[in-house]
Amino acid sequence: MLSSDLEKLLKQPLEVEELGIHIQIIHDIIFRILFNEGDANVSRIAEILGVHPRIIDGILSRFKLEHLVEVTRAGSLGSLSFTYTLTEAGTKRARDAFERSQYVGRAPVTIEQYTQAILLQSKSNARITPQQVKNALSHLILPDTFHRRIGPAVNAGTSLFLYGPPGNGKTTVAGALGKLLAAGEAIWLPDAITAGGQIIRIFDPLVHIPLKDEEVFALMGMGADKLKLDRRWRLFRRPVVMVGGELTMDSLDLRYEPIAKVYEAPLQLKANGGMFLIDDFGRQQISPQALLNRWIVPLESKVDFLRLQSGQTIEVPFRQFIVFSTNLDPGDLVDGAFMRRIQMKVEVGGPDERLFYQIFVLACKAYDVPFDKTSFMHLLQKWYREPRRTMQSVHPRDIVRIVASICDYERETPRLTPELIDEACSSYFVDAVKESGRMMGNL
Repeated sequence: MLSSDLEKLLKQPLEVEELGIHIQIIHDIIFRILFNEGDANVSRIAEILGVHPRIIDGILSRFKLEHLVEVTRAGSLGSLSFTYTLTEAGTKRARDAFERSQYVGRAPVTIEQYTQAILLQSKSNARITPQQVKNALSHLILPDTFHRRIGPAVNAGTSLFLYGPPGNGKTTVAGALGKLLAAGEAIWLPDAITAGGQIIRIFDPLVHIPLKDEEVFALMGMGADKLKLDRRWRLFRRPVVMVGGELTMDSLDLRYEPIAKVYEAPLQLKANGGMFLIDDFGRQQISPQALLNRWIVPLESKVDFLRLQSGQTIEVPFRQFIVFSTNLDPGDLVDGAFMRRIQMKVEVGGPDERLFYQIFVLACKAYDVPFDKTSFMHLLQKWYREPRRTMQSVHPRDIVRIVASICDYERETPRLTPELIDEACSSYFVDAVKESGRMMGNL
């Protein structure tokens, strides 16, 4: 159910003035729809814009009086069922509308409405329980108390820094947290917002997954006939944005598309209300220091500032759960000022022998390789204890997979033997390959 403040914000406008945006934006979208489709009825246009048919009917009636449109078909339900097409004068107006922008879709909401909605929904975030975090990480073998290190950060909805050597599940942990958030309480978001007379597109089909109408009706506890909400807003799964080495500074600022003449929202704006994962932090095309300079104020104030091409600066909420994941030493990446603004720092280290054993057993089950304790102890002694090799959580999976591949190549039933363990490890560990090459060179 909606809070009273959010319900008031999402109340369905019945008059054009109640939309809160400049009427020219609505006019332009209608002209572009009629130009693209040739003709369209009131219901079709209202559906595209996400506004009440009564508003569209009023606008088209005025257009008809101004000889900008004409009725091509009249239905049996009065003017609400009329189908319209552009006149010559209307076609000229449509071309002018395309000069301003090519945006066709749900009418935008104001930046003020968007900010209010994000802030209201940030306050009312459902709290996740320790059991929910445990369940989300249940497919991983981690220390028993690991969930206590990350659960509070998820509930606070602020920031988390995951660090440690590669191959121990940092990205997998972050991905599990993203799925946990996405499966939780949904969020109301618009497809686009307007600021400074410009349209900023927020909706991204790769990020925003809308709930189906029946899911919305069920959550609201009412049928479609009673759901009197502004259709410019849709209920989405909490967004999860994941980036790696491809992250650039441009993707953190408004990007103007000169052909469509609309702005594309930066990644952190798309992630509002959800999670933003920066994986492999420190290996991006921008330096950690550049990211520090860009985000140090938003991380502190929860407000971001974006600049339009006109030079106008707009203020937007910075309300997403930010996760940094890195294999590098945090001390070598950023200074203390940045780290102080990260709510929690959690090391995801390698497993001890007990956890390594559990992971290895699970890997054997996953690849249908019968577990053999003698072979496992051989692996432990020869390939870890003697060379003092650091264990990584990813090693069991990779070693067992190589063993299974060798057996498959030989057309043999999958099995574990010390000899197969040696063969797999010799081709897996780089230092073993180098040592083999050195010995061959001395012959």
